[in-house]
Amino acid sequence: MKKIALYITVCIPLMYLASCEKDNTTAAEEIIVIDDKDFDTPDWTDETHSKSADPNFAEVFEDNTVKRIDIVVTKDRWQSMLDDMTDKYGQFGVNRGGPGSPRDQGGQAVVTSDENPIFVPAEVFYQGKEWYRVGIRFKGNSSLQSSWKSGILKLSFKLDFDEFEDTYPQIDNQRFYGFKKLSLKNNYLDKSMVREKVASDVFREAGLPSSHTAFYTLYVDYGEGPIYFGVYTLVEEVDDTVIDTQFSNNDGNLYKPDGMGASFKEGTFTSDVFVKKTNEDKADYTDIQSLFTALHASYRTTDPATWRSNLEAIFDVSEFLNYLAVNTTIQNWDTYGRMTHNYYLYNNPDTGKLSWIPWDHNEALQIGNMQGAVQLDFSDVNGTEWPLIGYLYKDSTYKSRYKEYVQKIIDKVFNVTKMQTIYTNYARLLEPYATTEIAGYSFLNSPGDFQAAIDELKNHVSIRNTAVSTYINE
Repeated sequence: MKKIALYITVCIPLMYLASCEKDNTTAAEEIIVIDDKDFDTPDWTDETHSKSADPNFAEVFEDNTVKRIDIVVTKDRWQSMLDDMTDKYGQFGVNRGGPGSPRDQGGQAVVTSDENPIFVPAEVFYQGKEWYRVGIRFKGNSSLQSSWKSGILKLSFKLDFDEFEDTYPQIDNQRFYGFKKLSLKNNYLDKSMVREKVASDVFREAGLPSSHTAFYTLYVDYGEGPIYFGVYTLVEEVDDTVIDTQFSNNDGNLYKPDGMGASFKEGTFTSDVFVKKTNEDKADYTDIQSLFTALHASYRTTDPATWRSNLEAIFDVSEFLNYLAVNTTIQNWDTYGRMTHNYYLYNNPDTGKLSWIPWDHNEALQIGNMQGAVQLDFSDVNGTEWPLIGYLYKDSTYKSRYKEYVQKIIDKVFNVTKMQTIYTNYARLLEPYATTEIAGYSFLNSPGDFQAAIDELKNHVSIRNTAVSTYINE
């Protein structure tokens, strides 16, 4: 059997107890050569590690707290992750790309790659318990590349708790309090570190399917003792527990669209754009093709009642209009209407309708980059390029329903008093952890950046409430 050198901190497991979460000191270390496949799982319980346990949202996604999670990975495996990133995106801290190269929002050159970063086994520690040989990899697209090229090692991670179960039978169907997959997002371009959580919560409070989120501090030990990687947002994965718990049936097709056809512009459908996350072995895209057909029906303007009826038979239009109302009110620019990504579509077997699920909100709650967030009346959106907005808003019935949702968002979910209280409480909660992030593992230029970003959010909600009032009363 293969033997490897694992770097073990002498004080495990006490080193990884939550009570140590503000301790940035490095413990003494020793190198122990062990058999990689020969290990026990003494911390395994049905409640914490087994697939039989229901997802424990109260434990994993607890509000109004900052919990700590640790990743321990061997030096060699960590280096393999870094080497893979170098192969894909170039040298760490170096922005490659000549004139004319694709750029991200921050001006960094973007490398197109169809492959995700590699998974490696690692140990995860939380509240004094260990999860064994968990699959970890870096995650993200332009945010991942930009962080890497900027020389900032605060990268986002994807965790898959039974990714390596074929190699390590001891972890067959391993779960983290009922969760198979989780994302640790690095709050890229968000100096407040709350946008991902706040936006996700607003969507869900408005009655839309949306991931649960929570604040965590992350420490990574890659052979040099635990290093503070900073404040992260833990995010529930759509293809794991979102469709399991927010829909009564999880057997439907789940798509994560990305590319030109994801705009739903007439004639742009290709199956490769609508990436399947469930039922991947079935090459059946008739549900998506039916939506294209119904949306672009020739009688859309001549017989709008029939058009609406046929569209609503396959697409949850009311839910989408509610989503649009939230999205435009809070100004979430990096998604449909500006970008052909950052949403899921789920064909709910109970209704036979495609349901819209928002995703990736670290750049929400601001005017945004490039063209910026769309206007409340969509006057700056090309309706033929983005027909799920353009066609629906031109229909008087759907326009009226959309305006009702916008008013409801301001009245019930995104009003000034409520949101400014939330921002104040989160600022107080996160400040000790955000302002102690360390150079090379932070997007803050100074501790003052954090509070300044919170103040911007407080001002933003006031501006948006005024904008909605003006729009509704036009």
